[in-house]
Amino acid sequence: MDSPVPPPAGAGGNPSPTEPRPRRRDRHGRGMRGPIAPPQVPLSVSRADAFVDLVHDSVERLERRWPQLSEVEFSVREVPRLGPGGDEGLAADEDTVPLGRVLPSEAGRRDRIVVYRRPVEIRTKNREERALLVHEVVVEQVAELLGLAPESVDPRYGQD
Repeated sequence: MDSPVPPPAGAGGNPSPTEPRPRRRDRHGRGMRGPIAPPQVPLSVSRADAFVDLVHDSVERLERRWPQLSEVEFSVREVPRLGPGGDEGLAADEDTVPLGRVLPSEAGRRDRIVVYRRPVEIRTKNREERALLVHEVVVEQVAELLGLAPESVDPRYGQD
């Protein structure tokens, strides 16, 4: 025969303030909830980090052919700074938003190529399109920096 359950302490069936409340794992007894995905899975990578990875992949691909690119600084910004307060000299009255920009070396700084994340993301629908557009932008900016045609920087430019 089952032993009777002792009546709960305190008023209204709640434990008294002096008695510890029974620990429960969760409402349904399934255990504590964990992260949706472990950190090494791409699901946990932010969109900004994934975009930076696309830029680095493109740069690595080009550095094999153009070793002098190791001297160039590549960076990613959310959006271009337009207008007279912008440090990049972009005019606010331009009809198109730039996807990237070359900043020549000055005052001890190396040549810099900047890729703008949000304008690129807005123009693409998925990761594959984004990777292609990022590579095109990087190739175009490298070509401008080196004074070459984009097709000579990457023979596959415009074919993908």
